[in-house]
Amino acid sequence: MNRSSLSLKNRLKLSKQTRPPIFMVSSVSWASGDLYQFELKWGSSGSGDGQFSIPQGVAIDAAGDVYIADAGNNRIQKFDSEGNFIIKWGSGGSGDGRFDYPEGIAIDPSENVYVADMNNHRIQKFESSGNFITKWGSGGSTEGHFGWPYGVAASASGYVYVVDNHNHNVQKFNSNGNFVAKWGSLGNGDG
Repeated sequence: MNRSSLSLKNRLKLSKQTRPPIFMVSSVSWASGDLYQFELKWGSSGSGDGQFSIPQGVAIDAAGDVYIADAGNNRIQKFDSEGNFIIKWGSGGSGDGRFDYPEGIAIDPSENVYVADMNNHRIQKFESSGNFITKWGSGGSTEGHFGWPYGVAASASGYVYVVDNHNHNVQKFNSNGNFVAKWGSLGNGDG
């Protein structure tokens, strides 16, 4: 299979384990299931550039650069599509640009990076270079508050969606962090 036949977003997968390395595979759906072809891996266990400790989230920008939420090292790492290290930002803590277990990561069409900073109960927004822009949220269960935000996604229309693990809901915000809507509750029924 030709690597160029699939987009990078369809090729990059985090291993089922939460340990390095990062694997890139090709995926083709067949009636009998998925077929994966190994393409590339990078990283090892550790805290140096290009090393990981509990990599959790992955996002890819329009240029094909890959962003990894390196939860155990409390940082974000950015790589080119071949796995070459570009930049990192963050460290442990609760100040602006610092993390306590960054879990989810997303990139919007303007190349802003959103990070679900799980144990700080907030979302942080950065430029693709790692410069801090803003943050929102704190611990709690009301609108705009989180009990361990786990996942984050950014839509083409400028909205940010946050999966709140402890509060069992999804919250929707504009790109500046202003609350728009919330849905979901504990249970196995619809919504």
